[in-house]
Amino acid sequence: MSLGKIIDKKNNNLSMKIDKQKVPEHVAVIMDGNGRWATKKGLPRTYGHKRGVSVLKEILKASKKLGCKILTVYAFSTENWARPKKEVDFLINLFSEVLSNEIEEIHEESTKIKFIGDLTPFPETLKKIISNSESLTTNNNKFLLNICINYGGRQEIVEVAKKLALKSSSGEIKPSEVNEELFNSELLTRGIKDPELLIRTSGEKRISNFLLWQLAYSEIYISDVLWPDFNEFEFLKAIIDYQSRNRRFGGIESLSKESFEDSQYSSAQK
Repeated sequence: MSLGKIIDKKNNNLSMKIDKQKVPEHVAVIMDGNGRWATKKGLPRTYGHKRGVSVLKEILKASKKLGCKILTVYAFSTENWARPKKEVDFLINLFSEVLSNEIEEIHEESTKIKFIGDLTPFPETLKKIISNSESLTTNNNKFLLNICINYGGRQEIVEVAKKLALKSSSGEIKPSEVNEELFNSELLTRGIKDPELLIRTSGEKRISNFLLWQLAYSEIYISDVLWPDFNEFEFLKAIIDYQSRNRRFGGIESLSKESFEDSQYSSAQK
């Protein structure tokens, strides 16, 4: 049996364990570990980023096959500008190259692509490619791929606060009218359902300024696998783990009135 068939069999076996009625509609991913993967192999960090693109394509395909509707990935944070200029320039060129080469296929699969973040610092060539890609796919409705570049969760919240403050000072809204719904309407992700699941690769246990508002009640899955080694099998493991969670949203498991009163009485007697 070929390696490809063995991998397909492993994926199919794992897929059978998934409850198709409880698949998360929106999955967010922090694609971490490209540089470390390359360094471990004695390769330039740029090799890790190139490999990471192939993995993203595999996970996008796996998400669609599973029945997810939205995939949001953290491709370039506001903090990433602190990396060496050579690496930053490579990433910018990689964005342009990959988007130019892949957008037609993305469009043919009725996938809508949206870029989230401050695009101002990027070269005009990249901004034009991004604009054309979003325009081309704007009416697609089978799947939504959000790519966060030059994005920071704190910065997003601060900008929303500024907008609402200006609206309040101009009399457009009253301070008492500011609530979660209004705040949501000003976010870069407005109109998009919050992620039910966040996956972070490379074993790091933090969310790194990613979707701070939107991840309030998301389940978090940490994979020790570096992003270039992440694959459909690892993605399915994350989904299975998600489905094992009891999502209470700050509440408690369903209890009858009698059992709740009994538990209080028992505690009082101790």
